[in-house]
Amino acid sequence: MRYNRILLKLSGEALTGTENHGIDPETVREIVLQIKDIKELGTEIGIVIGGGNIYRGMRAEKQGIDRVTGDYMGMLATLMNALALEDALEKAGIPARVQSALQIEKIAEPNLKKKAIEELEKGKVVIFACGTGNPFFTTDTAAALRALEIEADVLLKATKVDGVYDKDPEVHGDAMFFPEISYIDVLNKGLKVMDATAISLCMDNNLPVIVTNIKKKGNMKKVVLGESVGTIVKGAKT
Repeated sequence: MRYNRILLKLSGEALTGTENHGIDPETVREIVLQIKDIKELGTEIGIVIGGGNIYRGMRAEKQGIDRVTGDYMGMLATLMNALALEDALEKAGIPARVQSALQIEKIAEPNLKKKAIEELEKGKVVIFACGTGNPFFTTDTAAALRALEIEADVLLKATKVDGVYDKDPEVHGDAMFFPEISYIDVLNKGLKVMDATAISLCMDNNLPVIVTNIKKKGNMKKVVLGESVGTIVKGAKT
């Protein structure tokens, strides 16, 4: 294996089906099967999941809701997704635990670095919910933070496109694909890989980010095995 411990970043939208909102059980099962494939290789897996399929904090102000309140609502949406994923993993025979950045002890463990690493070493998938626990930070930033905390070898961002392009490939037929790109180029070009805070955090700590298409079965396994799939974001060559 190329990577022994990974942090998988899933968007909330990754759990949706044809309705583009909510949680689609069949879609969740398909994701779980891909996770099972890499778990069987012996990979230790942490997961950060978004909540955009249920609620986005940034919608709050447009709806007349205070931004901070909206962000906390978004965090609770990530917890709902995390619980759904935990249930699906357990039913597939994969032990999993949810850790929450907000204290909700009846349904999730508190987020603790040492506890998370212990669970990973025992073979459990650890799902990190509620982002960083603070408003104004995205789940992209939470993914970078948790990846560094658990000392992951790579941050794997699963998306609905094949990697990083200079513009939206679903809109522009002439979009240019980057098999490899530096952190600084992502920031300078304003590419929507992850938000600037997340990319800067990865850059400062030399944490590679691989962006790949979760809709293509087997892609996550190929990444773990070191095959060239998607786009790798890392430091510039010297």
